[in-house]
Amino acid sequence: MTWLTPICAFVASAALAPLAGALAGRVRAGAVRKQLRLPAPPRRRAWRLAATTLAFGLLGLAAAQPALTHESKTRVRNDIAALFVVDTSRSMAASATPSSPTRLDRAVLAAVRLRAAITDVPSGVATLTDRVLPDLLPVADAAGFDAVVERAVAIESPPPRSSDVRATTYGALEDITTGNYFDQRVRRRVVVLLTDGESNPVDPGEIARRLGVARGYRLVALRFWHAGESVYGGNGKPEPGYRPDPSGRAILDGLAQAGGGRAFEERDVASAAAYLAQVVGSGHTTTSATITRSREPLAPFVALPALLLLLVALIPFPARRTGIQSIA
Repeated sequence: MTWLTPICAFVASAALAPLAGALAGRVRAGAVRKQLRLPAPPRRRAWRLAATTLAFGLLGLAAAQPALTHESKTRVRNDIAALFVVDTSRSMAASATPSSPTRLDRAVLAAVRLRAAITDVPSGVATLTDRVLPDLLPVADAAGFDAVVERAVAIESPPPRSSDVRATTYGALEDITTGNYFDQRVRRRVVVLLTDGESNPVDPGEIARRLGVARGYRLVALRFWHAGESVYGGNGKPEPGYRPDPSGRAILDGLAQAGGGRAFEERDVASAAAYLAQVVGSGHTTTSATITRSREPLAPFVALPALLLLLVALIPFPARRTGIQSIA
C-alpha cells in the first residue's frame, strides 16, 4: 500500500472544522434544551451529521490517493533482441486533414502494439532519416520502451544531415550492423521498420548482404501511407513541396524480402504482430534485473461511498410534529 498524495489528506481534513462546529453547537443546544425541558430533536438529524462526517473523512482518504503497489521481475530472452526503427522524416508528418493523426502518430501506436507481441524480447528504439540514430538500446523494460517511443520520437528530431526534398534513405539501415545497437552475445536480431515507404533509391542486394538472415538479421516492415494525405504547415494549408509517392509499397516489399522478412500495410498491424511473434518464436528466458512496478489506484473505491453518504445526508426529510402546542 502506498499513498501518492498524502498531504492532500490533511488539506481535506480542514472540511471537518465546520462539522466540529456543528457538533459543538448540538452539545450547547442540548444543554439549553435540558434546562427548558424541551424534547430532543428527531434522531435522523444525528444520523445526517454522522453520515456527513464519515463522507468527508472518506473524501480526505481518497484525496491521499491510496494505491496497491505490485513489484515483479521480468522474464527475458537472451538469445534474441529487436530494434524498432521509426522513420521521422518530414513525409511522416503527412495526414488526411490538419487535425488527423499523422503517419508518425499511427506508427508510434503500432510500435507499442508490436512490442506487446514480443514481451520477453529485449527491444530498443531508433529513428531514421538519412541516418539511423539510437533512442533506446534493446532492454527488457516494456514500459520504458513505450515511454521512449511515445515521448522521444518526433519529426526530424534530430534533423537529417542533408536538406534534400526526400531525406529518407533505407541504405542507412546498414549502419545498424556497425553501430553496436545489439549486444554482441545476441545471435538473432530483428529489425522492425515503421515508415511510409518514401525513400531514395536503395540497393536490396546490399541490404541482404548486411542485414540478411545469414548474418542473423530479420527485417519486418510496416508502411503508413494513404494517397490523399498531405503535409500541413502551421497555417493549416498543405505544403506544396510534398507529393505522395505510391511506389513505396514495392520498395518495402523488396527491402523486407532482402532482409528475410515481410512488409505489411498499417491496416494489417494485427497480422504484422502475429508474424513478428512467429519470427521471434520461443526460447529460454532468464530473470531480468529490471523490476516492473504497477499500481492499482484505490481512490475511486473510497470516493464512491463518500459521495453516496453525502447524497443521503442531503436528502430532505419531512418535518415531524413534536406535539408541543403554543400557549395563547
